[in-house]
Amino acid sequence: MPETTHRSTPFPIVDAHLDVAYNAVVLGRDLSLPIAEIREEERQHPSEDPRADPCMVSWPALVEGRIAVIGGSIFVEPGKRSHAKATTTYTTPDEAHTQAIEQLDYYRRMADERADVDIITDERVLDRVMDNWTSEAPGVGVFIVMEGADPILAPEELMWWAERGVRGVGLSWSAGTRYAGGNANPGPLTDEGQALLHAMADLNLLLDISHLWEEAAYTVVDRYPGPIVATHANPRSFVDSPRQLSDDMIRRIVEREGVIGGVAFNRMLEEGWRPSRPRLPLSRLVEALDHVCQVAGHAQSAGLGSDLDGGFGQSSAPAELTSVADLHKIADLLRARGYSEPDIEAVMGGNWLRVMRQALAAF
Repeated sequence: MPETTHRSTPFPIVDAHLDVAYNAVVLGRDLSLPIAEIREEERQHPSEDPRADPCMVSWPALVEGRIAVIGGSIFVEPGKRSHAKATTTYTTPDEAHTQAIEQLDYYRRMADERADVDIITDERVLDRVMDNWTSEAPGVGVFIVMEGADPILAPEELMWWAERGVRGVGLSWSAGTRYAGGNANPGPLTDEGQALLHAMADLNLLLDISHLWEEAAYTVVDRYPGPIVATHANPRSFVDSPRQLSDDMIRRIVEREGVIGGVAFNRMLEEGWRPSRPRLPLSRLVEALDHVCQVAGHAQSAGLGSDLDGGFGQSSAPAELTSVADLHKIADLLRARGYSEPDIEAVMGGNWLRVMRQALAAF
C-alpha cells in the first residue's frame, strides 16, 4: 500500500455514498479488477451510456485507499429522462423492485465470494470490519442505503429489505418517487411517504435526505425520530440549486446530530462548471467540508460522500483524484487548514461511524 496513504490517514476512511452495485449490475463493470484494467477494457470496448467516463471505483481501489466502510447504494433510475438511455431504467414499481433486488444480490454475492467484503448488518460486523484494518487482511464493509424508495412496493415490505441488509433509505431520487418529491421534480412528502417514514422509524433506519425536495426535507426532519443524514450533498452557497443544502438545512441536520457527505463532483462545487473547463482543485471540496463545519460550529457533522462513478467519472472529479484510492489526500488539505487530528479523523470517517452505529443499534 502506498506510503503516502499511511501518512495522510493512519485511520481507515468512510465514504458514505458509492453506486457500486449500479456500476457492476447496470454498467457491467468487473469491479474485482484494478482501476487500470477496467479503464483499458473500456477503451477497447467503449460504453454506449451517454454519461460514460473513466471509472474511479473498484474493490481493490477501495482497499488500497484504506476505505474501510462505504455507503453502498441501491440505485435504480426511472425512465423519465429525455435523452436516450443505453442502460436499464424502470417505469413501474415492480420493475424498480426487480432491478433493486439485482443490486442487493450483487452486494450479498460479493460478501459471499470475496474475503475483503462484508455487509454491515449490525454493530458486531462493523466492529469486525474496523478491527480487520489492524490485521494483515483488511476489507470493505458495505452499509447498504437505498437511493430512492420506489423499489419498496409498500411500507409493509420494508422489513423484508431490512432482513436482507438494507440499513438506510432515501425516500426520493432527483426525479421524485411516489413517496416524496425530488430535487428535479418538486413535491411534498406524500401519504405513502408518511407511512414509509413510520415503518422506517420502527426499525430506526438511517434516513437520507440527499435528493429530497426541500419542502419534503423539512417535513421529515421535523417528524422522523431516527438518525437523519445527507449521504452526498454539498452546500447551496457553492452552487445555487435545489440539489444542494441551504445553510438553514445544514443547521437542521446538525441539530439532529446528523452528518453531511461532501460530493467530489465539480458541477456541485462551482457554479457553471462544465467538463470543457479545467478540473477543480481538490481544495474546493475541502472548502465545502469546511463550510459545513463553519455553519455547524464544529467538525462533527461533515464527512465524505464522494459519489464517484455516480453518473460522472474522473474527468468531472477534482484534479488530484485519479481514483477513490486518492480520497486520503483530503486529510492533508484539512491539516493545512488547521484542523486538529481528532477533527480530521472525525471528518474522514469517525462521524459516519457514529451515525451508522445509531442505526445499527436496533439490529
